[in-house]
Amino acid sequence: MTVTIASWNINSFRLREETVLRLLREEGPDVLCLQETKSPVDKLPLAAACALGYAHVVARGQPGYNGVAILSRLPLDEAPALDFGLPQDARHVAARLPSGVVVHNLYIPAGGDLPDPVLNPKFRRKLDFLDAVRAAFAEAPRDGAILVGDFNVAPREDDVWDHRKLLRVVTHTPVEVAALEAIRGAGGFVDVTRAHLPTGRLYSWWSYRAADWSAADKGRRLDHIWATPDLAARSGGSRIARAVRGWDRPSDHAPVFAEFEA
Repeated sequence: MTVTIASWNINSFRLREETVLRLLREEGPDVLCLQETKSPVDKLPLAAACALGYAHVVARGQPGYNGVAILSRLPLDEAPALDFGLPQDARHVAARLPSGVVVHNLYIPAGGDLPDPVLNPKFRRKLDFLDAVRAAFAEAPRDGAILVGDFNVAPREDDVWDHRKLLRVVTHTPVEVAALEAIRGAGGFVDVTRAHLPTGRLYSWWSYRAADWSAADKGRRLDHIWATPDLAARSGGSRIARAVRGWDRPSDHAPVFAEFEA
């Protein structure tokens, strides 16, 4: 059975409900993982998505910040959420598909503007969070898992618009890239999107500050879909739906898609 999974930082589910519904109608992923829903779970606007067939939901939320949700046309069983030592943050949720595959939806902290863990506590917290994620997945099973989300790190030189200029910009600093690679290695994950699109510039985020985001094209690939090797070998493709960034009232992120025989 082919299962299509999408991951998208929506930057407020309630504010962009119509955008989410448009994606569900036009793209119809089997599973949609949202980050930065910015809402308690009981206030998420789920009724219209349910009417479109997305009746299965696993979510964590809090007022105004963070928040992760998995909406599915397939039945879901909630899997244990990982707090990474930060139980007050709704940054991870997990669900088991009927096949037994566990989907992890993760939102890693942005880290502020200054890439200095001494002068910028947000950056220190991001590095600590990345290390906690590494430790958690080092203990996790090495098969049957898909990890998606807004990782807030663009790891490769061609995942940013200018590698040299961004080496001292949060999301592309060497220490963040190394920390993200440590997570990938600890969990034995394959970067599914880059497995299918191994060369060329590839972005999933463009700043709201650009007068014309598409023409400037100063993007970064912050959103990822990874899988354990058993599932990566059964992946039929991956893509970033860049055009969605140009929809009305958009998120600054575009959704990432991947297909699996799962």
